[in-house]
Amino acid sequence: MNLRPYFLAAATGAALIATSTIAVAEKDSYSAKSAEKLGKALAGRTAGQPVSCISNTRGSDMTVIDDYTILFKEGGTIYVQKPHGGCYGLGNGNYSLVTRIAGSNRLCSGQIGELVDRVSGYGYGSCVFGEFVPYRKAS
Repeated sequence: MNLRPYFLAAATGAALIATSTIAVAEKDSYSAKSAEKLGKALAGRTAGQPVSCISNTRGSDMTVIDDYTILFKEGGTIYVQKPHGGCYGLGNGNYSLVTRIAGSNRLCSGQIGELVDRVSGYGYGSCVFGEFVPYRKAS
C-alpha cells in the first residue's frame, strides 16, 4: 500500500494550521521593534474619529511599521492604516505598496493595494485598506 498521498495530505494540513496560527499571533500584537517605532511616530498625539478616505500622499509620506500597520502623513496629521487581514510581506522592506486611483486623488477604505517585488517588479500579493485613524498633536 502506497502511503505517500496520506503523508503529503497530513504535511499540507499541518503547514496550513501552523501558518494560520502564526498569522493570528502576529496580527494581535506588535513586536517590540514595531511597538517602539509606532510609539515614536505617534508620541504626543491623540487619536481622532476614523475617516474613510484621505488625500493621496506621496510615497515618501508613507511609513511601514509592520505587515499590519502603515502610517500616512498629511500636513500635521498622521493617519494609521490597518489593512484588513494585514499586508503580508510589506514589513520586510522587499516590496512596494502600489495603489491604482481612478478619477480621484484619494486613498479610501476598501481600496486594494498591491505588493510588488522591488527587484523583479512582479506582483506578490494584495491587501485591502480599512478606515484611517487620524492622530493629531494635542493642543
